Amino acid sequence: RNSPSFVVAMKAFLALAAVLVAPTAALHGGPTMGRVSRSTMSMGKPSIPASLVGKTTVVPSFEPRGLEDARPVRSALAAALVLAAPSAALAKDGAYGFLEGKGPALVHPAVMAVTFLVGLNAAYTGIQWRRLRGITAEVNSLKAQLKPLKEKAEGPEEVPAALSSQIRELEGQISSLSETRSSLSSANLRDTHWSMGSILLGIGTSFAIEGPVNTYMRAGKLFPGPHLYAGAGCVVLWALAAALVPQMQKGNEGARLAHIGFNVAGMGLFAWQLPTGWQILSKVWAKVPW
Repeated sequence: RNSPSFVVAMKAFLALAAVLVAPTAALHGGPTMGRVSRSTMSMGKPSIPASLVGKTTVVPSFEPRGLEDARPVRSALAAALVLAAPSAALAKDGAYGFLEGKGPALVHPAVMAVTFLVGLNAAYTGIQWRRLRGITAEVNSLKAQLKPLKEKAEGPEEVPAALSSQIRELEGQISSLSETRSSLSSANLRDTHWSMGSILLGIGTSFAIEGPVNTYMRAGKLFPGPHLYAGAGCVVLWALAAALVPQMQKGNEGARLAHIGFNVAGMGLFAWQLPTGWQILSKVWAKVPW
C-alpha cells in the first residue's frame, strides 16, 4: 500500500471524488440568512416585537445559489485532479510497475538481434534476385554472340578448330548460367526478399522506437549517444529504401542502385551499433531488477 503506484491512485481517486461531490455542496450550500432581528434568534421561545406584528419577516433561504456559482469550484477541483498525481507524467521508480523491470528491458535487444539476422537475409535474397535478373540478360547476350558463329560453322567448308572451340566455350557458359538461373528461380527470391524487407521495416522501426521509450520509463530520461543516433539513422535509411520501391517496379535502375546503397548503409550502421548495444545490455542485466 505504500508503493508509489498505490499513493498516486489514491490521490487521483480522492481528487475525483471531490470533483463529483463538491459542486453539489456548492449548489446546495448553507442557508443565505436574511435580515432578522436578534430577538428572533435568541434562545428559548422567540418574542416578536410589536413593531413587527403584521409585517413580513425575512426567514433563512435554502434555495440553490445557481449553477454559475459552482463553475469556479468545479474548475479549481478539476485542476486539483490533474495536479493530484504529477508524478504520473514523469513516472519512474516503480510508477510503471513491471514495465520498468528487466523483462521488458530485454525485449528490445532480443527483437533487434533477430531483426539484424532478418536484415542479413533480406540483403542476401536481394543480391541473389538482382543476380537472377542479370543472368537472364547475360544469357541473352551470349546467345546473340553464338548465333553468327554457328551460322559460319554450318557452311560446306571445314570448321576451323578455333571457331569450334569458341562455340563450345560459349555453349558451356550458356549452359552453366542457365542452370544457375533455374536454381535461383526455384528459390522464390522475390517473395522472400519482400517478406524479409517488410519485417525489417515494420518490426525494426517499431522496436527501434520501443527501445528509447522503455529507457525513458525506467530512467525518466534518455541517454543521447552513438547507439541512439545510429538507431535513428537506421530507421531513416530503411524508410528511404522502402520509398524507392515504386520507382524500382517501373524499371528505374537509378532507384534500384539507390535502394541498394541505402540498405547497405543501414546494415553498416546496424552492425556498427552492435558493440554499444551489448554494453547497454550488460548494464541493464547487472543493474535493473526483475
